[in-house]
Amino acid sequence: MNGQRTGLAKLWRFIRRYNRYIKVGLISIIALTIALLPTEVFGIAALTPIQQRMIAIFVWAACMWIVEAVPAWTTSLLIIVIMLLTISDSAITPLISGYDSSELMSYKTIMYTFANPTVMLFMGGFILALVASKSGIDVSMARAMLKPFGSNPKVVLFGFMLVTAIFSMFVSNTATAAMMLTFLAPVLRQLPPTEKGTSALALAIPIGANIGGLATPIGTPPNGIALQYINDADGLNLGVGFGDWMMVMTPLMIVILVISWFLLSFSFPFTAKKINLHIMGGAKKGWRTYVIYGTLAVTILLWMFESLTGINSYVVALFPIGVFAITRIIKSSDLKDIDWACLWMVAGGFALGEGMSKTGLAETIVNAIPFDSLPALAVIIGGGLVCWLLSQFISNSAATALMIPIMVAVGTGMKDALGDYGGIGTLLAGVAMAASFAMSLPISTPPNAIAYSTGLIKTSQMFKVGIIIGVIALAIGYTLIIAVGSTGIFG
Repeated sequence: MNGQRTGLAKLWRFIRRYNRYIKVGLISIIALTIALLPTEVFGIAALTPIQQRMIAIFVWAACMWIVEAVPAWTTSLLIIVIMLLTISDSAITPLISGYDSSELMSYKTIMYTFANPTVMLFMGGFILALVASKSGIDVSMARAMLKPFGSNPKVVLFGFMLVTAIFSMFVSNTATAAMMLTFLAPVLRQLPPTEKGTSALALAIPIGANIGGLATPIGTPPNGIALQYINDADGLNLGVGFGDWMMVMTPLMIVILVISWFLLSFSFPFTAKKINLHIMGGAKKGWRTYVIYGTLAVTILLWMFESLTGINSYVVALFPIGVFAITRIIKSSDLKDIDWACLWMVAGGFALGEGMSKTGLAETIVNAIPFDSLPALAVIIGGGLVCWLLSQFISNSAATALMIPIMVAVGTGMKDALGDYGGIGTLLAGVAMAASFAMSLPISTPPNAIAYSTGLIKTSQMFKVGIIIGVIALAIGYTLIIAVGSTGIFG
């Protein structure tokens, strides 16, 4: 009996030690099995072996992102490598011999995902954030924006939420949450241990960061991923601009913030009558600071008035990079601080979408499933709910990268039925929106994890608040985008 227990204990230790490798191995076996099964098994008319391989790659990516056997960006990078080696016109020769070149993807198309315009858009946003942090401008702006909120605890709470949300519109929500929690630390230290409002303040940061990212195309990767498909010149080509997105999503963000503020104030009432804010540091003096302020202002204005200038948001994103490089405000050593993992993550998601489209898999699925028989409203809301649930457990970027290509195929199959609700653009915008409302667990988003690490929030508190805000936000959000979608704002 003891020997049996010892054997089980050793097995358990082995599993725990090699957990990552076991997960990767099992997922790879599943994907390989899917790739090698007879095509007829899938019951999809006109399915080709190359399309079958694409299904296997998609399943492999989904499983790897869900179980997090390796970092999400690693999975995204491997997606591109696997596609190049198995379904491109430069793949391993035995794997593509006998296939017509029209069935294969161009290796250039796959590689272009590394320099996709949306990747450049996020790079411009990261450079702005990097320079603002390096120069101390972010601290000066935060102090100036928080000053009007005085010392009333409830008002200070709303101030932190609003300022965090505003920063998250243009800066990584992870970086924003880390910065704002740094400013909040002295405030929390002066509050007594029995103060319930401490939890409200700690939760205000991730909530503000998650919701704030919704307002602009660069606020969070799901927005950029959705817009890439909405505006793809070789695909939907709906011409939704930076300002169009903000026109719908910014008012929604403000409404959800106010509701979240009421919920936090009610759930965690303050006993303290006064809170004093002390934010140390600030912008460095000199001509470089003025250049940064000016460049930041011009970039945001160009993004917002894209329809007037004719310069699209992707081109505008390169403007601050050029200015900061020529003025040596950024140097080669600063580039290592860009969130390259996020850029790889986004590129891998685009590669999946390109694979489904260029191999003809999306069209084959559309032809095989009678999407026209499905209620359009149920598909629009259902797609968002699935993304919202997925995003509770995996990166919202990964969840969106999985969902958007599928929803493009679904939307194409029921294009006419979606017309009354604003078309495919509304469908995709809803999926991206839903990803931003997934914030019920410490693992749901990096801002949640950062706030949880302070030890001031219990998982049960985060779950309760996150679920309530998520459900309310989804209800209001879908009501809004369906209402405005019918005006054609999403194409």
